[in-house]
Amino acid sequence: MRFLRKSLSGLFLVAVTLGLLVYAGDMVFKAVETRMAQEPRVPRARERVFAVNVVPVVFESITPQMSAFGEVQSQRTLELRAAASGALIDLDPAFVEGGQVDAGQLLARIDPADAQAALDRAQSDLLDAQAEQREADRAIVLAQDELLAAQEQVTLREQALQRQRDLLARNVGTTAAVESAELALSSARQSVLTRRQAVASAEARIDQAATRLKRAEIARDEAQRRLDETEVRAEFAGTLSDVTVVAGRLVTGNEQLARIVDPDTLEVAFRVSTQQYARLLDEEGRLRNAAVQVTLDVFGTNISTQGSLSREGAAVGEGQTGRLLFANLDAPRGFKPGDFVTVTIEEAPLRFVARLPATAVNAANEVLVVGEDEKLQVAEVQLMRRQGNDVLIRARDLQGREVVAERTPLLGAGIRVKPLRGDAANVPEQPEMLELSDERRAKLVAFVEANTRMPAEAKSRILSQLAQDKVPAQMVERIESRMGG
Repeated sequence: MRFLRKSLSGLFLVAVTLGLLVYAGDMVFKAVETRMAQEPRVPRARERVFAVNVVPVVFESITPQMSAFGEVQSQRTLELRAAASGALIDLDPAFVEGGQVDAGQLLARIDPADAQAALDRAQSDLLDAQAEQREADRAIVLAQDELLAAQEQVTLREQALQRQRDLLARNVGTTAAVESAELALSSARQSVLTRRQAVASAEARIDQAATRLKRAEIARDEAQRRLDETEVRAEFAGTLSDVTVVAGRLVTGNEQLARIVDPDTLEVAFRVSTQQYARLLDEEGRLRNAAVQVTLDVFGTNISTQGSLSREGAAVGEGQTGRLLFANLDAPRGFKPGDFVTVTIEEAPLRFVARLPATAVNAANEVLVVGEDEKLQVAEVQLMRRQGNDVLIRARDLQGREVVAERTPLLGAGIRVKPLRGDAANVPEQPEMLELSDERRAKLVAFVEANTRMPAEAKSRILSQLAQDKVPAQMVERIESRMGG
């Protein structure tokens, strides 16, 4: 019985299992059949919206600026050279590197003993020439008096001859007396010729004396010039540079002793491209008197001044390109010859242009404009100038419209965006500030105080900033880069 009961239980379980399997297969078959009989459902796609910064397009008249790098130099520079050779004596205390001198100031003297002796000899020769001229003047007076006396003798001899001829005609005189009178007259006339020759010699002596006097004066003036050349004087007020002299040093002729630089007549020389040069010309093809701004970067503290274009280089120069321009500095305070500066030149104003961020324009000169339903549209623009991180453009039908400030590869025509307006995107970034340790602050202060080339005004400004609790990170980085730390 037990075997039969277990067999029936197993058969029942098998039947139930098979029934469940058949039921499950039927359910799967019906589900697949129902699924395949249904129409496919496509999920509704959601449009992606990007948030972008936009800027309005406003056309106006803008004066573009171009930047270049140049070097400050002096318009008046004089080389002090020794015109004579000898030992240097009587050096002025201001005849040192960086010394301030006035116009006509005696800076040094070369030993004038030989030049003074030559001047004394020339003056003695001049006195001899003057005495010779006076003697020649007296000699011609005497020669003229002797000629006058000889002419009077001729007159008397002629009268005596005429008297003897009258006596002979009246048979009172003799032929011998007439001949004697004729011989006396001939001798008197010969004496007149001799006196005339003496007068001519006296006149020639006067000319020779005048020539000798002139030569003596020339020699005297030359000796005086040689003596004056032993003095080294400043032609104009300025600052001494490249001084290479010491007291007692032997110098040779034409040896350079120093240079005088006028610190009040500084200019900057810089080079621009030919395209930039063409923008600075007026309608007649001449260089405009454009305004410039010259900036010298000193450890993060800028020294600036205004100026104007003055002239251009005559030739391009071998191995050079572009054009060399010069600009005068109105107030060159703090600048020195040799400073490397940044020059900003104002171009002619451009009308009907708009200023946009440089990131808003692609390489094909296209911008993305926010259109209807806040979808982007592509518009072509004409690129006029690049101004640092901005560009100046011209375009049609864009007045008052909004363009994307920063293009990305995800943005294109037809894409819907969410414009971000307002001044939040244009807030200037604040400079990074640092808190310095006492040791680091002391090193920076010591380096700035030891710098002799830095202007006093800039030095005091930097020291005052270093004394604050927080110091600009950019200034600290520049100072440490020059320290080598």
